[in-house]
Parts: sequence; C-alpha cells; structure tokens
Amino acid sequence: MSAQPTDPTDLSEEQIGFDDLTRDIAEVPAVEVITTVAVHLMSAAAVKCGLAEGGAADKDLDEARKLITALAGLVTAGAPEISNFHAAPLRDGLKSLQLAFREASIVPDAPGAGPGEKFTGPVYS
Repeated sequence: MSAQPTDPTDLSEEQIGFDDLTRDIAEVPAVEVITTVAVHLMSAAAVKCGLAEGGAADKDLDEARKLITALAGLVTAGAPEISNFHAAPLRDGLKSLQLAFREASIVPDAPGAGPGEKFTGPVYS
C-alpha cells in the first residue's frame, strides 16, 4: 500500500526546504536573470518550431513567432547591459531560431517581417 501524496499546501517552508532550493533574488546577478530568461524563451521557441523531440506534434508557428519576438526584444535590449561575452551566444541562438522559423513556414515572411526582425533587422541564411 503506497502513501497518498502530500498536498503541497499542507507543507511548511521547513519541510519544503525553500532555503536549500532557492536563492534570495537580491543575490542573483542581472546577467544571470537575463540569460536564464533568454534560454527559457529559446527552448520554448525551439519546441514550437518543431525542433524538439516531439517534432511536428509540438509545432505551433503562431506561438513560436511570439516567443521569438519576445526573445529578440530581450536580447536586443539586454545585450549592452550583459556584455558581448554573454550576448553573442544569445544572438546566435536567436538567429538560428529565426532561420528555423523561416524554414518551417509554408509562406515565408518578407525580409524584415519575420519574428523579432523589427528588433534585429532582416535575417538571412
């Protein structure tokens, strides 16, 4: 006989171990927050472009467009603040997603009209 799962709302902070699992947001450097958010947006966009294990089953180009545009805005605005060392790989990932989106689209956007291109300019292969 297995025990019933405990309702998380019944657990105290000590039982959950928040002190061990989380850091105070004040201790997290801005560059880490920006790059972490960018990586999450990249991962979600890749899934929605059909590039993940689920492939076409997870493909949703409308959702991918939104995620890529948000990523482009974050990378473009954040790049001067996080240094080229951190921004360069984010720009590379963004460009790869923009190209993957263009490839996955049945009717490609005009140059400069693709997701995020209002922030990055036209993306060419």
